[in-house]
Amino acid sequence: MTGTGAASSHSGGVSNTGLRIDRVVTHGIFALDGGEWEVDNNIWLVGNDDEVIVVDAAHDADAIVSAVDGRTVRGVICTHAHNDHVTVAPELAERLDTQVFVHPGDQMLWDQTHPGVGHADLADGDVFGIAGTSLQVINTPGHSPGSCCLYLPEAKVLISGDTLFAGGPGATGRSYSDFGTIIDSIKGRLLSLPADTEVYTGHGDATSIGAEAPHLEEWIARGH
Repeated sequence: MTGTGAASSHSGGVSNTGLRIDRVVTHGIFALDGGEWEVDNNIWLVGNDDEVIVVDAAHDADAIVSAVDGRTVRGVICTHAHNDHVTVAPELAERLDTQVFVHPGDQMLWDQTHPGVGHADLADGDVFGIAGTSLQVINTPGHSPGSCCLYLPEAKVLISGDTLFAGGPGATGRSYSDFGTIIDSIKGRLLSLPADTEVYTGHGDATSIGAEAPHLEEWIARGH
């Protein structure tokens, strides 16, 4: 599942709702603090054959629109506002006739990429209904102040953005990030979820809460 526009379906733990979660991988540049890095981003499409929520808006609008495949789009939710997660958000909103949602804690990051462009606000505890199930917003600051994870309890899936990866927390070495804060978010908000919760990340491979939880003290000791 690599390369621009590559897509796959994840349906572990889902039954009787028609829910499917598709992944689109796009390639581009992450830019912050004067540096630039090539990255592959995961975009997650949560929905069924009729409607969908797009999670993150990275690099390539055409690949995302192709994966939507004519379905009604209930929103584009950005897990955080680093440029590589919001690059094509306004374009998607226009092309897909929908709204972009960003946590206001990341407004300064949004403004770096899309100055003067509006969006709807995302808040901790928000619940989006999609495909007969619920998608719950969990604010998990640390990678950025407005970073959010999206939890689908019936599907046993957490979309973690850049907060939690296979192997540890997201990076906290750049502006507006903090290691102690991301550890508090992961410990207090994520590792209490059921161990069999699948974790679909903003970059790279999926993991699970059960696979990551035993390593918390290791992450704290190494400091990243």
